[in-house]
Amino acid sequence: MRVVLASQNRHKLAEIQAILAPYDMDLVLQSDLGVKIDVDETGTSFEENSELKARAVMEATGLPAIADDSGLCVDVLGGAPGIYSARYGAPDCVTDWDRLNYLLKNMRGIRAEERTARFVCVITLLYPDGRKLVARGSCEGMIALEPSGEDGFGFDPVFYVPAQGCTFAQMGAERKNRISHRANALLRLEQMLEDNK
Repeated sequence: MRVVLASQNRHKLAEIQAILAPYDMDLVLQSDLGVKIDVDETGTSFEENSELKARAVMEATGLPAIADDSGLCVDVLGGAPGIYSARYGAPDCVTDWDRLNYLLKNMRGIRAEERTARFVCVITLLYPDGRKLVARGSCEGMIALEPSGEDGFGFDPVFYVPAQGCTFAQMGAERKNRISHRANALLRLEQMLEDNK
């Protein structure tokens, strides 16, 4: 069965393909089918935005669709930036580096033990017959006082994982992909697919 990924990211495609392979699912990018949709993320949660993206691609292709939505949630900031992670501090913050520095500025003076945070990812798989699977994953960490590491993107250089002793940007893609919020959401999706065989 062909499934469309609501993304143009080939790295994300490979990661999700590995999970879906045992379930007779041929995963393709929406762009490979000529689908050019830029969905307005008007939801108020990761779940809602993930479903909005999956539904738009499913309706455009008539095929099952999978989408994810993710972001950084900082406890002392009331869960911000959360679903607004990709546009945190806009319109003044336009690059990943701008957003990272804006976060650090907002956390100036916050003690180490109060800098708890987590990355969250929600993956939605929608079928044209109405079936829906929603998998949520997270990765707990702390916001570092300053950026460290060269790998990753977004807030990775300041997201410190105590259990790993480094930031996401210091651990490299392979290690990060084993423990990340997306990896945990994919594991949950895999369990749900197994349960629904």
